[in-house]
Amino acid sequence: MEELKPSAANSSPLTPLGFLDRAAIVYGDSPSVIYQDTTFTWSQTRRRCLQLASTLSSLGIRRGHVVSVVAPNIPAMYELQFAVPFAGAILNNINTRLDARTVSVILRHSKSTLVFVDCASRDLVRQALSLFPSQHTKRPLLIFINDPTVQPQISSTVDFIDTYEGLVNKGNPTFEWIRPNNEWDPMILNYTSGTTSSPKGVVHCHRGEFIITVDTLIDWAVPKNPIFLWTLPIFHANGWSFPWGIAAVGGTNICVRRFDAGIVYSLIKRHQVTHMCGAPVVLNMLTNSPDNKPLEKPVHIMTAGAPPPAAVLHRTESLGFLVSHGYGLTETGGLVVTCAWKEKWNRLPATERARLKARQGVRTVAMTEVDVVGPNGESVKRNGLTVGEIVMKGGCVMLGYLNDPEGTRNCFKNGWFYTGDVGVMQEDGYLEIKDRSKDVIISGGENLSSVEVESVLYGHPAVNEAAVVARDDEYWGETPCAFVSLKEGVKKKPTEKDIIDYCRENMPHYMIPKTVVFKEELPKTSTGKIQKFILRQIAKQMGPLSQSRL
Repeated sequence: MEELKPSAANSSPLTPLGFLDRAAIVYGDSPSVIYQDTTFTWSQTRRRCLQLASTLSSLGIRRGHVVSVVAPNIPAMYELQFAVPFAGAILNNINTRLDARTVSVILRHSKSTLVFVDCASRDLVRQALSLFPSQHTKRPLLIFINDPTVQPQISSTVDFIDTYEGLVNKGNPTFEWIRPNNEWDPMILNYTSGTTSSPKGVVHCHRGEFIITVDTLIDWAVPKNPIFLWTLPIFHANGWSFPWGIAAVGGTNICVRRFDAGIVYSLIKRHQVTHMCGAPVVLNMLTNSPDNKPLEKPVHIMTAGAPPPAAVLHRTESLGFLVSHGYGLTETGGLVVTCAWKEKWNRLPATERARLKARQGVRTVAMTEVDVVGPNGESVKRNGLTVGEIVMKGGCVMLGYLNDPEGTRNCFKNGWFYTGDVGVMQEDGYLEIKDRSKDVIISGGENLSSVEVESVLYGHPAVNEAAVVARDDEYWGETPCAFVSLKEGVKKKPTEKDIIDYCRENMPHYMIPKTVVFKEELPKTSTGKIQKFILRQIAKQMGPLSQSRL
């Protein structure tokens, strides 16, 4: 066959931004974004995004500039996922629950040019800017996002050059958005979630975000016109690509400023919600809420971010939620492994179904390869026992870490992206995470999975949340230390001995926690991940466990 070469007609750069153009044509009169008493249609959302992009361009925002946003799940946050890259800039969503020091580090490291600031985060950003070194004279400009529903009202915006709505109103609705010159051009800069003390800047390109968006829609079988409730923070990996995905299928985005189980249940009923996402902690809060009751109609919920305990999955599905489970990282832009469900599993008992669904699963259709490898890069045996590091390759893997060539080199080896997560491969080819590599507990020469111990603890009827870390032990080297919060309204609170006795009945002896610490609430990031590095610090301060105290 003669050699044929790509032409301009078939080599246009891939980008998910074009989904909004199509949505305005196909679903123009359908609701796109609903927040409180405000409703926009898809044609209105596209016009507002173009107007904002137009104004950003007039302010001097150009290709390669980083534009940051510190905001919860409100309409402005949704629109910015399109508007900023429409102007050719790189979008940087910042976690609203970070401390001022970390926000300051991110703004300086990213060289942010402009920052959109939600009214509730005004003081946070002001403090972050105050921490800039005196010699750092080039500071980002601030845009104020007002919200009439937030009390008290903010009167002084002296630090801000304009308001969000002011920029929208000044823009040109016929602005031609700036398409990438190359699909590998950077589009997104996300910082890792803060479960470690030094978040890294993860850079994603237009091509990668296009691939993960389409891949996620296919894998979850999202239909046209879904009603999507934003219980997952958009600042967390761009809401697992769903801002662009919901535009692609003409859905409706239900925005909510903060997660509250009672509000979530009321919104599900009011808007006939069909889909939502969240970390396992969200599932736990939904099932433990006094407002919980069986749903009138099933709601699809995708969970990821930490291995979900089977007991939590079982309780969630008993309320009528249809749970799907996946695995991804900031570095993959969304979920790249999901527990693809088999019809024959529906005939199994509920507890067995939950156990199977707690596994991370298999690669999604657009991922090239996912494997678990040993120290020399060899694939581990598919026996569910041999642990190794999870590695992957595919089009949605990040370009690399911003200004961190060493960190980038360390995670890209032999053509694979090394995740730092420890897992096993089951006989049927399904992947199961056992731990982060730093969370594995080595006790008397045995490698313990903190995730497995936590899964048993979640089965205790009084336990609300559980996290297990290593505590130094004079005899065993390390032993499991369990941090536990209890459910509200528990009549008889269990003692440390009660928890240990429960574990003794439900797990091998060498895995039983030797220490149990009760806390009102476990420290978490805003994406629901328990901050184990804080718990490890507490365990270290407790000192080594001696035989005399056993």
